[in-house]
Amino acid sequence: MTVFSRIKQTMNAISKFDMANALRLTRAGKLKEAVLVLRGAPSPAPAPASEPVRGLKDFISKFRAPGRPADEKFVEHSFANEAGTRTYKLYTPGVYRGQALPLVVMLHGCTQSPDDFAAGTRMNELAEEQGFFVAYPAQAKTANMQRCWNWFNTQDQQRDAGEPSIIAGITRQIMQNHAVKPGEVYVAGLSAGGALAAIMGENYPDLYAAIGVHSGIACGAARNMASAFKAMQGGGSPAVTTGGAVIIPTIVFHGDKDKTVNVINGSQVIAQAKAAAALDSAVTEGASAGGVGYTRLIETDQHGRPLLEQWTLHGAGHAWAGGSEKGSFTDPAGPDASREMWRFFRENSGR
Repeated sequence: MTVFSRIKQTMNAISKFDMANALRLTRAGKLKEAVLVLRGAPSPAPAPASEPVRGLKDFISKFRAPGRPADEKFVEHSFANEAGTRTYKLYTPGVYRGQALPLVVMLHGCTQSPDDFAAGTRMNELAEEQGFFVAYPAQAKTANMQRCWNWFNTQDQQRDAGEPSIIAGITRQIMQNHAVKPGEVYVAGLSAGGALAAIMGENYPDLYAAIGVHSGIACGAARNMASAFKAMQGGGSPAVTTGGAVIIPTIVFHGDKDKTVNVINGSQVIAQAKAAAALDSAVTEGASAGGVGYTRLIETDQHGRPLLEQWTLHGAGHAWAGGSEKGSFTDPAGPDASREMWRFFRENSGR
């Protein structure tokens, strides 16, 4: 008997009932049981109607990268203008059905990527919970070998020029392609990304309702590489508007043991945002659940609206407070910077 004859004989011996049950078990992800049925073992009782669906979901989930949202929610896009081309990843929460949602633009630090920054800040999880878009522009190695945003270059500190024009362009592209709530667009960043967030706030107060600067530097604190290192070590000399300027609501997080960017830079970001405005101040002390102490300064306008908020994290270094160990430059023990920034943004929505 030939091999093909044996195969044909075996297949003829399998009843249609057994084939149907084997197919049902395969769809449920129970491959071992399906093989046993084809070999003549008794068919197990049919599973509840939901079992095949659940089994299929488990099977598919094994092929997804751990800790990442579904691919259809976190998608890479590209933007280009005269200043250059940058890719970015956009997270769309599951509640999105075409209705207008807020948008948060997240600017990563040196050596980081959108995926790394998303994992470390857990901003996508918060977006899924609260219902908002999150965009993560990616710095190109061709623009900076360490993937730092070039916040220290004069041409990258101006409106409609250099990297600020690219970030603004990415923001507007998302607003054109998706339903984004007017007056609920925000930008935040860490380190070099925090410095660029401060630049965006100074140059685009008409585009962003509020900004978040974590371990960053004020706009114009440096004009070249040499002055950049000076600013990082002991603060720079950022330009301060003397009157008539619109205050961009700003929330700052900075560790007082930061050896990469001195904590004085956080105070300079607040001073720059405040300019010559007369605001009421209140200071509170506290500690996170992880034991990190902090001093929190809140400055409000005459209507009691919080326009400036500064968190000085005692004993903390150069890391995103309350972040996840799945990403780089995070301090899981600190207060949840992502959630506090989102809370502050919502308090300043509608500008």
